[in-house]
Amino acid sequence: MTRRRKLIPAALSAAVLAVLVTACGSDAGSGAVSQPAPPASEFPSPNGQSLEQVLSSAGKPGPVVAPGFGVLAQGENRFSFAVFEVDRTQIRDAQVAIYAAPGAGLKGKAIGPFPARIEDITTEEKYRAQTTANDPDAATVVYVADVPLDRKGKWAFGALVKNEDGSYGASVVPTPGLVGQYEGIPRPGDKAPVISTPTIDSVGDVSTIDTRIPPSSMHDEDFANVVGRKPVVLLFATPQLCQSRVCGPVVDVAEQTKAEYGDRVAFIQMEIYRDNDLAKGLRPQVAAFRLPTEPWLFVIDRDGVVSTVIEGPFSVAELERAVAKVAGG
Repeated sequence: MTRRRKLIPAALSAAVLAVLVTACGSDAGSGAVSQPAPPASEFPSPNGQSLEQVLSSAGKPGPVVAPGFGVLAQGENRFSFAVFEVDRTQIRDAQVAIYAAPGAGLKGKAIGPFPARIEDITTEEKYRAQTTANDPDAATVVYVADVPLDRKGKWAFGALVKNEDGSYGASVVPTPGLVGQYEGIPRPGDKAPVISTPTIDSVGDVSTIDTRIPPSSMHDEDFANVVGRKPVVLLFATPQLCQSRVCGPVVDVAEQTKAEYGDRVAFIQMEIYRDNDLAKGLRPQVAAFRLPTEPWLFVIDRDGVVSTVIEGPFSVAELERAVAKVAGG
């Protein structure tokens, strides 16, 4: 891991996600809105059919659905994705459900539907960095479904997108990787690895540990000094060097959440590359958490146990719910 020059792009995923869920120039965030997931009853039940049969039953092709993550684990998965037309026009308000089947192709027995909510990942303007505001590819919304996978290995994924007339369009979702391919990433219930994170006091020049413009306010505390003593939000993200173009927005999200919870919870942003240089490989803290993509969020309780883990983009509402679980008071 430490020898890699850069992180693996999250499948087709995060590299494409940047283009797919973006705003247009200076209007970033103007049309973003969170929406709850529709009921599963709005979508067909597989009833023992293969994934191929479920998708074929729609009778027409749907929009492009591109995953926004690169790691799948046995158990519950936060399945984030973007939806867009073939010409790359983004769709911000679709009703979508994910289906899955074990195996390399579409012949496996399908499970689902797993309807997706829409998360607005923008922030109040005062928390939006120049890095984000000036980035035409900064993400503003993301679709999220909770998908349980009961075994490791190859899986196939598809989506049904509900049309206004009640019909469905079917889409094959590119598989980001094998389930269980990446071992050792801390999961909820695990003890967090104890790492030392650089602080302003330890380095002097904050630009050496933060590519955000302006730098975030999350470099006052060393993770090793606070973990196990107070709750911690640890965010691995590199706003200017991000492979997925969502690092800037999620750091903004953390800044806004810190404004509410910073007196009870330590907020720490950890950059990805040594000396902020892709050619120099990963910082040792990233390797210690065994992260193959970015960004990653870990919310850790006061006992040093991981409570919430999120890969990829997330909203203020999602982070606030995660922090409220560990903040107390």
